[in-house]
Amino acid sequence: MAFLGVSLRGYAACGSVLCERLSGALRGIYIGGGPHFSKEDGVYPLSAEVLKVDPQNPDKRTIRYAASWLRRGAVVAIPTDTLYALAADPVNLAAVEEIFRVKGRPESRALPILINSISQARTLAKDLPANFYRLAQACWPGPLTVVVEASNRLPLKVTANTRRIALRWPKNEVVCSLIEELGAPLTGTSANLSGSSTCASGEEVMLQLGDRIPLILDTGEAGELVPSTIVELRGEHWCIGREGAIPAEIIEEALEGDDVVPA
Repeated sequence: MAFLGVSLRGYAACGSVLCERLSGALRGIYIGGGPHFSKEDGVYPLSAEVLKVDPQNPDKRTIRYAASWLRRGAVVAIPTDTLYALAADPVNLAAVEEIFRVKGRPESRALPILINSISQARTLAKDLPANFYRLAQACWPGPLTVVVEASNRLPLKVTANTRRIALRWPKNEVVCSLIEELGAPLTGTSANLSGSSTCASGEEVMLQLGDRIPLILDTGEAGELVPSTIVELRGEHWCIGREGAIPAEIIEEALEGDDVVPA
């Protein structure tokens, strides 16, 4: 078989290093706008590479490999403690634009951000209120997204020009290891086409997005089959924007005494 003028016959037994280099060279087509091939051209898009990952003890080489894609502006599908998400570097505007293209997501919708520490939240947010820390102590790491005022460290496009940011610290070793390796937070929008069902497994991600992204980290079925709970904070006022994996009773207990406002 020939692809782009390169014969692949006999390469299956040529050794892993050569095969990895060849795979990397071909998959490099994704960088800078993703695959734009058509059947009419006689060339078919490459499918995403799927790497199985131990959810409790992710292989460091796999994490480094995924981080290398993220550093180049690619979008990678990753598991979280709820559903699968699309990860990219949120301070790389080209990577942010690529997420909107991959999902077909309207740019009027902000992108949630995954973090692995309270210090990252302080960096990305502006003037965090006291109730933020009470929520974080009660629910993080875990399936809680907190919406607060954003700092100036992120492109406005990430916040959909609202200057508000949705932060989440997932209880997931793959996510936290990847953030640590990259040295930066990640986007965490759901890994699905806009308007389609969310994905609870790497296989489901492949069916929807396999020809749009270069890499899927697959830990099997997601831990929770419901999305995170969203709480919006404005000073000492708060409201639940979406009840998900964390029940409203837990949020109310953590924020007892503060003023609740309609969503």
